[in-house]
Amino acid sequence: MAITSRRPARRHRRPLSVAKPSGSIHPRVQKVGPEHFGIVAVDCAKARSKWMLTDFYGTILITPTPVEHTRQGLDDFAVAIRRAIIDHHLGDLVVAIERTGNYHLPVKRAAVAAGFDARVVHPLASKQFRLPADPGNKTDDTDLLAICRAAVNGFGLVEPVLDEVHVQLRLLARLRRDLVRKNADTRNQIHAELDARLPGLAAAVGDLFDHEPALVIARHLSSPAEILARGLGGLAALLHAERIRHHRRSLAKILAWAERAPEPSECPEIHRRIFTCLDDERRARLRTIRELGADLAGSLVKTPYVLLLSFPGINVVSAAEFAAEMGPIAHSPGDGAITGRAGLYPSRYQSDAVDQTGPLVRRGNRAPRYVILLIAENLLRCNDHFRRLGEAWRAAGANRRAAVVRAAKRFCRIAYRMVAGRQVYRHPSCRERHYILAKLSMFYIGHETSLDRVSRDLRAAADWIPRSEYAAEARPLASGSSTAAPAAAPPARAARPTNSNGRRTGPRPLSAILPEVLLRLGARMVESSASGETDPTGPHRPVARTTPLVPVAL
Repeated sequence: MAITSRRPARRHRRPLSVAKPSGSIHPRVQKVGPEHFGIVAVDCAKARSKWMLTDFYGTILITPTPVEHTRQGLDDFAVAIRRAIIDHHLGDLVVAIERTGNYHLPVKRAAVAAGFDARVVHPLASKQFRLPADPGNKTDDTDLLAICRAAVNGFGLVEPVLDEVHVQLRLLARLRRDLVRKNADTRNQIHAELDARLPGLAAAVGDLFDHEPALVIARHLSSPAEILARGLGGLAALLHAERIRHHRRSLAKILAWAERAPEPSECPEIHRRIFTCLDDERRARLRTIRELGADLAGSLVKTPYVLLLSFPGINVVSAAEFAAEMGPIAHSPGDGAITGRAGLYPSRYQSDAVDQTGPLVRRGNRAPRYVILLIAENLLRCNDHFRRLGEAWRAAGANRRAAVVRAAKRFCRIAYRMVAGRQVYRHPSCRERHYILAKLSMFYIGHETSLDRVSRDLRAAADWIPRSEYAAEARPLASGSSTAAPAAAPPARAARPTNSNGRRTGPRPLSAILPEVLLRLGARMVESSASGETDPTGPHRPVARTTPLVPVAL
């Protein structure tokens, strides 16, 4: 019997070309000839841009010409290029546009709509090609020359096209992230104003923003003397009028602080007014953040990144932000492309016999780097496997930053296999994975999402789950449905109590949507016969009981 040995997999080698793979134009140049290959360079600004046309050798065919960012101006731009193709006998052409925030997008869309091959040149590339020729001289014309040189050398890159779902997901994720950062700044301002008017109150109650009674008292009363004058009964009446739940011992703690509090600064009423304005801004921003969180979940379930919710330590927002910055997984040929794009690899200096590595490279896409490192920190804190790895790395002498980067690279490897392979989280060190639909359900409960939307999103998420995992996904939902609130909506109230984060209290009727989702997963509901007990809500009516939903494999 012949024994065949398995060949080791060959490592991927970089192509033998100095041009970037997504920016190479040399095969097309060889096909039509360098003198018949045109390069349109565009230097963009807010209201207008400037463009020029050269051949591959750099001979200027059309001198720098402005183009207005209007419909007529962009149409004339496309007509001028078509006329130049005929006049100069060009067989092929690319449009190299320098990236300028979002201001280059109108020109790029016009070029694509006209049928041209639109390439994007990074400002760093155009700068490096401008400095050797025109040091200390930066004008629109010198930028155009640098853009041409960059495109000739393969730095006019083809950008992958995002579908509508990922475009929406990216915009929502970045907006939510920006609001969260602004809210953190507002909280710092609130603390400063509170310490000027009620010094020491925040330290007395602990976390001020988790102590709604203290926030309400600070909004209505200007000084420790006013708080003492109200007394225990007056403070309780104030909170009762605002429909805020409280404990008398927490009010006693606030009164004890007021007895020994120092004198506030001057103009306490003005400080109270500033405090109220900042707190109103914070509350309004929190409501927007919550709405954006529900929208993020609605977009996440339309992508295979929803499978990351089975990863212990990954929540809905983290998975949505990762999906937003990565885009379609088909755009990444491997996990190395993810970490390379984010700049999660060490810098290197090599010259002759000297070869040493340094810290992380300073250039990289900062948005995915931030999201990946944030997820890695959460995993080191919340995931048992990564927590043990972090402890072992630190014991071996690695600092905190190195441990986070190592965790980030491991997460990218696992996440790529999950999303690209349409798999749920499986790891030898993890006893039990998290369940996607159960985690989504809890997220929607906390965000007070409408039942129609919850049902639609859970069905969309179930489409990405492998059929072999249907029974496992149905099990936690089935056990939770027996304790779910009744399907009938609670009676309407004038105003439901909320906490400082704007969250409403009260049960959520998930039993109205879980049966449909469970049937989609292959579970069924078995009704038992009447128990014979008397229904307390009606005279002599037997109670019909339903057994828990039992998962059944399809």
